[in-house]
Amino acid sequence: MAKEIIKTDNAPQAIGTYSQAVKVGTTVYLSGQIPLPPAGGDLVAGDMRAQIKQVFDNLSAVATAAGGSLQDVVKLNVFLPDLSHFPLVNEVMAEYFQEPYPARAAVGVAALPKGADVEMDAVMDLS
Repeated sequence: MAKEIIKTDNAPQAIGTYSQAVKVGTTVYLSGQIPLPPAGGDLVAGDMRAQIKQVFDNLSAVATAAGGSLQDVVKLNVFLPDLSHFPLVNEVMAEYFQEPYPARAAVGVAALPKGADVEMDAVMDLS
């Protein structure tokens, strides 16, 4: 199957050697998003809720560019240097997703790019 590179200006541009997303058949692999605004630069200002919302907004923009939405996400991975923020991730996630919810993992990590407090990546199915 051919792969299609997904790119949008409505999410931060890749800050390394990767694509915002790659579509293979009806599956879309969304790269990790940190709380950067689409224009890039510095991490979004504000509390942890604002950072989590920015990550979901970024993922949503990439999902839309791929022809889907967050409702098409079948797997979500959440990376947190501080797992005490996980209940807040659940709370904010409920604002972006409806049942049936995607499969999900939450992983405690030592550090994230640019010193971010949260990163998420996803797999989306458009079939």
